[in-house]
Amino acid sequence: MKVVTDRPTRVAADLMDAAAVEGERQSRSAKQQLDHWARVGRAVSAHSSASRQRVEAALRGALPDRDLTADERVVFNAEVDAAISETTRSVRFGEVLAARGVTTVALDDEGRLTRYHPDGSTSLLP
Repeated sequence: MKVVTDRPTRVAADLMDAAAVEGERQSRSAKQQLDHWARVGRAVSAHSSASRQRVEAALRGALPDRDLTADERVVFNAEVDAAISETTRSVRFGEVLAARGVTTVALDDEGRLTRYHPDGSTSLLP
């Protein structure tokens, strides 16, 4: 008999917060809710149906999303939302914009409003 053990992992804060809220409604801990969502998502992703193939075609741009059924659009939108969330965690927008010559404004490590110039210099804003 194989013993299943948990592994430490990092989870996006927004997902953990949502899991805590939904878990409370479902009488589950936040971890149990995340596990539940992951298992459901895995089953849906692994299920190759005509609907799933249509959603994947829309994600590739081979089928207009307006041609999806209402249920297919729910899955399509969830896939797009997840992809956007993953991308925004890995892209360093300040660096991308600086490479294009754009000055940006953001909070620095000390919480001060700071202007970031394309040449790498910074200046504090009042």
